[in-house]
Amino acid sequence: MKRLKLFIGAAALAAVALTASPVAFAQENGNRDENGKVVRGPYETNRFGDNWFIGASGGVNFFMNEGYKTKVGPSLDVSVGKWFTPTIGMRVGYSGLSANSWSDTPSVLGSVFDTGEDMYLQKFGYMYIHGDFLWNMTNAIGGYKETRVWNMIPYVNAGYFRSYGLDDVDFYNNELALGAGMLHNFRITERLAVILDTKTVVVNGRVHGADGVAILPSATLGLAVNLGWPGFLRTSTVLAAVETATAGEIAALEAAAVALEAANVALAQDNAKLQKQNANLNKQMTAMQKEEVVLEKAADLSGFSPATVYFSIGKTVLAPDEMQHLDYIAKHILAKVNEQGKVYITVMGSADSNTGGQKRNQALSAARGKYIADMLTGKYGIPADRLVVKSEVVKATADPQLERAVVFTF
Repeated sequence: MKRLKLFIGAAALAAVALTASPVAFAQENGNRDENGKVVRGPYETNRFGDNWFIGASGGVNFFMNEGYKTKVGPSLDVSVGKWFTPTIGMRVGYSGLSANSWSDTPSVLGSVFDTGEDMYLQKFGYMYIHGDFLWNMTNAIGGYKETRVWNMIPYVNAGYFRSYGLDDVDFYNNELALGAGMLHNFRITERLAVILDTKTVVVNGRVHGADGVAILPSATLGLAVNLGWPGFLRTSTVLAAVETATAGEIAALEAAAVALEAANVALAQDNAKLQKQNANLNKQMTAMQKEEVVLEKAADLSGFSPATVYFSIGKTVLAPDEMQHLDYIAKHILAKVNEQGKVYITVMGSADSNTGGQKRNQALSAARGKYIADMLTGKYGIPADRLVVKSEVVKATADPQLERAVVFTF
């Protein structure tokens, strides 16, 4: 009995030590309000299919009873459960495999004498079908947080305990049992967690053919899988805040509503003004488009006759009298063309073939055209992108002087 008390005391100290860590660990960001206080609810009721979980784990058990020496045995836990709130849940589970102990006397569960231990090994199979009431202490103290890594969950259980003989031994017994435990849940992903389950089951000693009360502590390690939606939504507190508002706060809200209505009226008036301005701008744009059409029509210069300036034989610059001629053309004809629209002005430089060779004449015609184009852009400000410069060598004519020229066409 002293050994049993020592074991229970050690287990209690371990539970207290483990409890301290998750309580501190629970104080994480994401579960506090704007003032830094832990928020513990309320939470919306989840749907039936949400917050389910299944778990499976394996480990060891220690069967203890007065007059028997403890021996380790294998243990298996399988369970399915549901969380109704972040702190309250239930599960149904199976625990079992086999339990072992040493006895000074033989029994139907063990009659072979072990000389090393100087005792008889007692061995039997068992299964414990139980329902557990779960309380998530970490969420209750530190506030719910879906992404928390470690949750500590104490629970109590009750159920049906059946023991039976192994290796064709004719033995069985059925009893009611009670227990308590601590479930440690270590989150890996939203759907998967590692679980460490430590519990103790108390049952009548008749389960192994003895008197007194038998105690079966166990520890198992395994995995749990979350089914359905695994989270919780906090209930909105806006309505409660309005219901508990003071008279001054209500008056302030009403004043704010009146101010908002006035602002809406002002915005509507501004919107009407802007719509009127927009209509005026549309009218102006339509008028400008009509003017552009008129200008495009005015740019039809088909009635203009070509204008010409003449060069002396072998020259690529104009004589003074022809410079005056070019000045008149640029100021009174080409400037008017430039104002009326995008009209290309073709500058045709030419040379006659009566004098000089073909190559020489070609160079003269190109140089004359470039000379006139440079004068038009540099001196008279006509944009270069409206000039098309060409050159040619004119075949011999009756009056070659008329072919040593630059002709402007539109």
